[in-house]
Amino acid sequence: MAATVEDGGPVPKSGPAPDAMRRSVGVGAVVVIAASSTAATTSIGIGLGLMAGVVGLHLPAIMLLAFLPVLGIACGYGRLNRVEPDAGSSYRWVGRVLSPWLGFLTGWVNILTTIVFMAYTTTVTGSALVQLAAKAGLHALPGVELDPDSSVQCTLIGMVVLLAATVVAVRGLDLAAALQKYLLIFEYAVLVAFCGYGLIAGDQPFSLSWYDPFEIPSLSALAQGMVLAVFCYWGFESVFSVGEEVHDPKDATRGGLWSLVLMLGLFLFAGTAFQRVLPLDELADNGATGLAYFAERLAHQPLAALPLVALTCSAAASLQAAVIPTARGALAMGRDGTLGRAWTRLHPRHRTPSTATWLITGIALALATLSLVIPTVTQLISATVNAIGIVVALYYALVAIASAVRFRHLLREDLAEALKAVVAPLLGGTVLLLVGGYLAWTFYDSADHFELAADNGWFELSVPLLMIGSGVLAAAWSRWGRRSPYFTSGAPAAEADPA
Repeated sequence: MAATVEDGGPVPKSGPAPDAMRRSVGVGAVVVIAASSTAATTSIGIGLGLMAGVVGLHLPAIMLLAFLPVLGIACGYGRLNRVEPDAGSSYRWVGRVLSPWLGFLTGWVNILTTIVFMAYTTTVTGSALVQLAAKAGLHALPGVELDPDSSVQCTLIGMVVLLAATVVAVRGLDLAAALQKYLLIFEYAVLVAFCGYGLIAGDQPFSLSWYDPFEIPSLSALAQGMVLAVFCYWGFESVFSVGEEVHDPKDATRGGLWSLVLMLGLFLFAGTAFQRVLPLDELADNGATGLAYFAERLAHQPLAALPLVALTCSAAASLQAAVIPTARGALAMGRDGTLGRAWTRLHPRHRTPSTATWLITGIALALATLSLVIPTVTQLISATVNAIGIVVALYYALVAIASAVRFRHLLREDLAEALKAVVAPLLGGTVLLLVGGYLAWTFYDSADHFELAADNGWFELSVPLLMIGSGVLAAAWSRWGRRSPYFTSGAPAAEADPA
């Protein structure tokens, strides 16, 4: 077996340490990583139908509304990354500025939510491949009839894709970004072509009310729609976990912001096109197969299969893009002793956190197996997205507050910079806390008993509570069991902005 070495921390500016990760990518690769992490094609292909079932024919409105707080939080991420690029990103920043306990919780739930995302995306990838097989005329294997909504079949197939994506991730960030670049070019070309044609050929009457958030049917629909939409933007912050591997830390900030603007354009474009082609009942009823259904309304085979190929590419790329920042977050926690030293081992040749990458993949595969208790892909997506959305709203808000606290001196020194580093993140974080809290309350209030079912409010609420509760227990073990210096000797963040 190949020998491993342990990571020695961030690369010093004077030159790379012999046991540090390589600075191997620039701003172009960073945009590719962020765009793959947000997985616009996957979000459009399976998420628009879910959101339509909540907010009706107001997909553009909810995507635009959710973009505003996320943009404010992205400003906070960018400013923090300018002064302290770190593989731990939010874990390190929140821990230094607010509290080591909150910092650990941020890092912990960040890892858990991504692992849950990988588990369900494994199933989505398998579902897309089964749908593609059906388009090619393969409807059954010996003794098994293929079903794109079967969690068992789709998960097993998707597991193979996840293992292949992990191998590429271990080989290096530059190789992963190069592969994802070509997948993105194909995905976006297909998506833009079909959605552009849908805008012209669709027979549903266009209405400006689609862009009016005040037309959303209820406050609970607005809250759940916001969480679902924020989930679609989730992943842009992955670029800040590779801040130690980019040529210039500012490239990570630029890449994160550019990818967000790109996602906004795609979501507005696709949401409008879907509503031009599909009436509400068809849009809401097709769930995990929404993009394939949309394509079949516009074209005949084999052209109608192209969006499904794009969805498969997007799901596979997002699996790879998810494991990259998660492994680096775990590496940063291992460096501080809050996780075991095994998480810090680098591949001797590729200089990537190979042990952490394989551990993350192994846990995601185990969780994907456990998720088989939810029988259909559509139900699995709904339950997972709601649970992750609440937790993402929480840790985004913590990072926003950390940015506002750390750079509060700018309110006295530079008002323009203060708007970006203090005011915008604080407003964005406050909105997400309110939305996430209201959605959690609606889940609690929607049921009077616990049931292991995707539509049971107490079950949906139990998932984020378990994530947060396990984080508190793990933090206690790190503090008193591992006696991590992260909790006792972390230097407070500097007041001044050295950038």
